[in-house]
Amino acid sequence: MSGRQAAISIAVFFIAGVFAGPAPAQTFNSYRCVDGTRFIVGFYPHDSRAYLQLDGRAFTLKKRLAFSGARYSGGGVTLKITKTGTTVKHARRPVTSCGLS
Repeated sequence: MSGRQAAISIAVFFIAGVFAGPAPAQTFNSYRCVDGTRFIVGFYPHDSRAYLQLDGRAFTLKKRLAFSGARYSGGGVTLKITKTGTTVKHARRPVTSCGLS
């Protein structure tokens, strides 16, 4: 995917979030992982799902049962957010540690 296509995908992701309905307190976070992966995740009030932009694709991750922190998965992607850190697993890659960028 070219840089232009990635930029268009990100723009579509954010525009879709804006027109999805009233969500005045949405939260978007940008992460950078140890293996070089970068992604953006969005959370909306009154919605238990996480909206993830990764590798030029948009994923809607459902909240799953977790013993500590929060775990979201869908479309072959798993996102875990705990007090000790954030990890992501996707596309047959190993779990990688990530931090806010």
